[in-house]
Amino acid sequence: MTQVMACIDGSQSSPAVCDYAAWASLRLAAPLTVMHVLDQHKYPVAGNLSGNIGLGSREHLLEDLAALDQQRSKLALEQGRDLLAAAKARGIAAGVATPQTRQRHGDLVESLSELEGDIRLLVIGKQGEASGSLGQQIGSHLEGVIRTLHRPILVTPPNFKAPQSLMLAFDGSATSRKGVEMLAASPLFAGLPIHLVMVDADTADIWAQLEKAAGPLRAAGFSVHLAIRAGEVKPALQAYQAEQDIDLLVMGAYGHSRIRQFLVGSTTADMLRSTSIPLLLLR
Repeated sequence: MTQVMACIDGSQSSPAVCDYAAWASLRLAAPLTVMHVLDQHKYPVAGNLSGNIGLGSREHLLEDLAALDQQRSKLALEQGRDLLAAAKARGIAAGVATPQTRQRHGDLVESLSELEGDIRLLVIGKQGEASGSLGQQIGSHLEGVIRTLHRPILVTPPNFKAPQSLMLAFDGSATSRKGVEMLAASPLFAGLPIHLVMVDADTADIWAQLEKAAGPLRAAGFSVHLAIRAGEVKPALQAYQAEQDIDLLVMGAYGHSRIRQFLVGSTTADMLRSTSIPLLLLR
């Protein structure tokens, strides 16, 4: 059965990840699983160190290093279990009946790739444990997750606020048209107003594209607001979001034309850094 999966670590963003994941689980009536991955690079499994510094008089150093690594890994494992227990309790308090937990040792991106078939929605924080203080930087694994996983990904800010409205950045691409279909069919945003916004020339053809895209959403019972904005993509979308006090932004992870250029490569990180609201990326 597909599920909402939340990725947590020891960062300050994890409580909000749990809250958004619980919110999505309840809205979708889908099981919730919280996962913690013990980084294999930071906490390697026990191995043979004899080839690293030699034997002889240094053999005691090998033993000390091995014992130290083993202790660090044990403490990290215990911390991960505590984090998962707290996340489970938080999910139950939010109304999720039976949240599940998983702990893995390895690489986050590889772990999610292996579990992709079970994921309906991935919820992950904009910043991870290694990101330090909360600012505009993003987690080191996030772009790899976005590029690898072919599932919707909800990237969360450090604080939770239940969405009351959302904006879909529409560019006329197949990805954005599919995004409209997904929103129309999903209970995740049922009852919330949707803003369809294009950053393009204000022409009759562009308005026709927006009106056509709004059709399935209106047929599904959504209140739909249409807008065309001029200028650069990021500031135009962010200005509209601020003006309308929108709680969540929906975009295709890969579109075409200006929005494709905007999301692929280094500009992906720029968008994730600058937004202060949840960002749902559709694939």
